[in-house]
Amino acid sequence: MAMPDPNNSSSPSRAIVIGAGLGGLSAAMRLGAKGYQVTVLDRLDRPGGRGSSITQNGHRFDLGPTIVTVPQVFRQLWAECGRDFAADVDLRPVDPYYEIRWRDGSTFAVRQDDAAMEAEVSRLSPGDLSGYRKFLKDSETRYQFGFEGLGRRPMNKLMDLMKELPGFVKLRADRSVYAHAASRVKDDRLRMALSFHPLFIGGDPTRVTSMYILVSHLEKEFGVHYAMGGVQAMADAMVRVIEDQGGTVRMEEDVDQITLDQGRASGVVTRSGETLAADIVVSNADPGTTYEKLLAHHPKRRWTPKRLNRSRWSMGLFVWYFGTKGTRDKWSDVGHHTILNGPRYRGLLDDVFIHRHLADDMSVYLHRPSVTDPSAAPAGDDTFYALSPVPNLHGKDSVDWTAMEETYRARLAKVLDDHLLPGFEQHLSASHIFTPDTFASRYLSPHGAGFSLEPRIFQSAWFRPHNISEEVPGLYLVGAGTHPGAGIPSVVTSSEVLNKLVPPAPRPVSLPEPRLAAE
Repeated sequence: MAMPDPNNSSSPSRAIVIGAGLGGLSAAMRLGAKGYQVTVLDRLDRPGGRGSSITQNGHRFDLGPTIVTVPQVFRQLWAECGRDFAADVDLRPVDPYYEIRWRDGSTFAVRQDDAAMEAEVSRLSPGDLSGYRKFLKDSETRYQFGFEGLGRRPMNKLMDLMKELPGFVKLRADRSVYAHAASRVKDDRLRMALSFHPLFIGGDPTRVTSMYILVSHLEKEFGVHYAMGGVQAMADAMVRVIEDQGGTVRMEEDVDQITLDQGRASGVVTRSGETLAADIVVSNADPGTTYEKLLAHHPKRRWTPKRLNRSRWSMGLFVWYFGTKGTRDKWSDVGHHTILNGPRYRGLLDDVFIHRHLADDMSVYLHRPSVTDPSAAPAGDDTFYALSPVPNLHGKDSVDWTAMEETYRARLAKVLDDHLLPGFEQHLSASHIFTPDTFASRYLSPHGAGFSLEPRIFQSAWFRPHNISEEVPGLYLVGAGTHPGAGIPSVVTSSEVLNKLVPPAPRPVSLPEPRLAAE
């Protein structure tokens, strides 16, 4: 099937988007603004993908991302659709962004205010203040190069990469995030506080390229925000924009395969057997799922099953969603976001990413949205989720989560009781658990990985699955597994890159309204 001809006003201009995650929904919005008639299909019962939610006993659980940074990517997205983001989504700044705690009782509160941050650094390690300032300058430089530069441009041609090589060399992209932090500060706690951010996108800080220190600048410059109603509320607002554009979002529609016509993507077949035709297909499914399952019968040149299998996948996640009754005034020292370090940092990272060993100790990210958004829980109650990085399911010796789920939950409960929420289990009113098995079954995430391919240097930019498919003409990719990568700003930016690759849809010729003879 040929691409729509902009000069032919009668050409169809249909687009199908597979997946209603934030990447797929933002792609649908941009395609709708571009003139396409868009249909979004998703296998879940609510939009948002990994950013969707579930509700249990009055507790609304944000299932995935909770931190919104770089809000201007959303403002730009809405503006391209002729809408005002602030009118549709209530975004609130969070202060402090999060508090980092160590088992020795020391803490580090991350804020936007420069003086407050320098006071925190000086309190932990006065001799590292100069190095911390240098680190922030390093972070800003990499932000301009990595996010505003190559992160918002297509990287599907080898020449796109070649043009950026001098920048990679100059900025020491071969050095890891942790190594860069260690070159600037000496205190082990500060090294952790300045290097852990790749975990937010599924990467090992000791092995992921130092380009990702740009996140420190993102947070400092643009703040950390929470969407009232959770990321689910943002996804719901995106659906309303799509529908106002004349598009359709169909939930509980499982796509079985992408159809081809003369080697070109021509639509999809759903699990129920329905065939839907389109001029272009956009997949917000994981690239592994897209190429191995949705294109199972089409030969691949680059993203073969063998290559995908030997790729490095992001870590798995154990997430315990729980509610507590009558606790709104308890644990007043525990804020919206808390990061509790285990007794080891680098050793635990090795266990998760390299040895693929489920360690007895753990680090925990605790989300308490009811501090900011009372609608997340019944009056007087609290809603939490506690997340612990664990090995993914890649390999024959992966963790048997059917056998280990309750054991690991009990370990996590003890850590929370001992260090953050004493006595919390006496107040439990809701409980739900996600393991890597859940990510594999709910999101069709290869190997139960939490964030698709790990963002190592040779799995980033041109080396990542391209936004315009290398395998099938007329197929495009958005979301965490393609360029520029995982994280809310990046998955939305992937649709910005997509927008530069997809041609405008032909628009029908406007004919004058017929006039009555009496007129």
